[in-house]
Amino acid sequence: MANAYIALGSNLQNPVHQVQSALAALSKVPHSLVIKASSLYKTAPIGYEAKDADQIPDFINAVVWLETTLSPEALLEALFNIENLAGRERPYLNAPRVLDCDLLLYDHVEMQSKYLTIPHPRMHLRGFVLLPLFEINPEIIIGQHGKIADIIAKQDFTDVVQRVNAS
Repeated sequence: MANAYIALGSNLQNPVHQVQSALAALSKVPHSLVIKASSLYKTAPIGYEAKDADQIPDFINAVVWLETTLSPEALLEALFNIENLAGRERPYLNAPRVLDCDLLLYDHVEMQSKYLTIPHPRMHLRGFVLLPLFEINPEIIIGQHGKIADIIAKQDFTDVVQRVNAS
């Protein structure tokens, strides 16, 4: 079994519900077992001009630790299926979304293909990924970036708010 870590995010159509539904869908992925899920985190959207940011709803994010015998590509396909069932559309880069499922890490695999880069190329910069990932496994090493605790210590993630309840 491989250890895979998946980021979940939503900022449309009841984001808390969307992330919880994605977690439930992950528990049904064949040849896979959910080991642990993080708390929910609320984050302002990134990748927008300041004037546009006020128009975009905040995101709800979580990270899930999954054990699987699926290959990284097969797991990615399962994640795309979960997104599609939720109604995910991709009108433009960083568009608001019903659901986003990103494969962050897959054991110690480092790979880059047309559709998949592992480790996720920007995860070491994103508090909405690092903080929930640290919550579920503080021993994680993120490729060439090193230990997650060291990465977090070098950055300010005051814009990421942990939600202890799901309401």
